[in-house]
Amino acid sequence: MKPTLQIFTLRVGALSTNCYLFVNSQTHHSLIIDPGDDADFIIRRISDLNCQPIGIIATHGHFDHILGVTELKLAYSIPFLLHKDDTFLVNNMRESARYFLGTTVDPPPRVDTYLLSGKSFPFGTININILGTPGHTPGSVCLSVENEQRLFCGDLLFSGGGIGRTDFSYSSAEDMRKSLTRILALPDETSIYPGHGESFQLKQERGRVLSHLASY
Repeated sequence: MKPTLQIFTLRVGALSTNCYLFVNSQTHHSLIIDPGDDADFIIRRISDLNCQPIGIIATHGHFDHILGVTELKLAYSIPFLLHKDDTFLVNNMRESARYFLGTTVDPPPRVDTYLLSGKSFPFGTININILGTPGHTPGSVCLSVENEQRLFCGDLLFSGGGIGRTDFSYSSAEDMRKSLTRILALPDETSIYPGHGESFQLKQERGRVLSHLASY
């Protein structure tokens, strides 16, 4: 029997990051994606949903996507997964949070498992495919739910046609162009779950993304 998969969106932190609880309603297992802050709030929602987290995944290493990781790891004794090329951002998250938010945060969490582009990992009876989509950061990834036409894209693109910043010293506009081109190969009906803002179907933003590509 095909599992029922549910996605719950939690807006967290000073930058209103979308933290996603991806829940298998048959097993009650869940993945925590991009817990940008407010770990206490995330823990309460997990309790309300009566689900059991089995892992924490960050689409990239910016502080506004990982500030809740340390507390969640302690609460559930679960692994934290990230692409290795963004490890330096995790290690620098305290400095970044101090610079952008003027606040002191928990020490950086330890990455337990590195995400590898082109690989997949099981979530119950389905697979989550890892798509390497660098540009915004060197280790940015998208998480594609196999046979479900659902994509967690981090800060790659947003509702309204926006795309992730590439003006950081470690960003790459050329890599962003390649990553956007890769995502445009997905079906129009793919539901996109971005790191900020509302979810949308790819067909809604395809034209605007093509306009961005034309400007590169």
